[in-house]
Amino acid sequence: MLRIILNKKPTFWALLCLPAVLMLRPYFFGDVIAMDMLHPTGEWSARFMIAAMVLSPLLTLLGPRPWLSWLIQRRRALGVAAFGYAMLHLIFYIIDMGNLDDMLAEFLALGIWTGWVAMLLFVPLAVTSNDASMRALKAGWKRLQRLVYPAAVLVLVHWIFIHNNLGPALVHFIPLVLLVAARFFLPKRPNFKGA
Repeated sequence: MLRIILNKKPTFWALLCLPAVLMLRPYFFGDVIAMDMLHPTGEWSARFMIAAMVLSPLLTLLGPRPWLSWLIQRRRALGVAAFGYAMLHLIFYIIDMGNLDDMLAEFLALGIWTGWVAMLLFVPLAVTSNDASMRALKAGWKRLQRLVYPAAVLVLVHWIFIHNNLGPALVHFIPLVLLVAARFFLPKRPNFKGA
């Protein structure tokens, strides 16, 4: 029975929403301010993006595994969750800044414009993360989804320069970089094609 519940899409979406619920509760109760929400929302967006991106390299390197197949079936949900947390990040940034003039004044800073461009790249990825778009775009859908790679680079630069701290960003991104590199440079498992 528990396995059936865990395999339901609403259950998976509830799990994806759980960090947001836990973060938003203290904000709505007035225990934290918008500025305090910027780091956790951005970090969870990056985590879900990375989780979605590592699945294909893992499949190529490890071959089919039940747990991996289960996650790959939910990869688009991970990507949409990354976009949802990025939207929360943007909303709290706008609330924290308070006005357009202040946002424009810092727009050209490397840590800022990289975040905006990454967000713009996330939009078509999220909008087309559905079966109808896959059918309509055909081979173009996979090409469009490759925008996630420049988006990931921009997110990494945004994170490093906003916090002026290389360590936490690298802890999150190094596994992704190593897996993507391994997918392209290590020999693939025999008789298996990666996703």
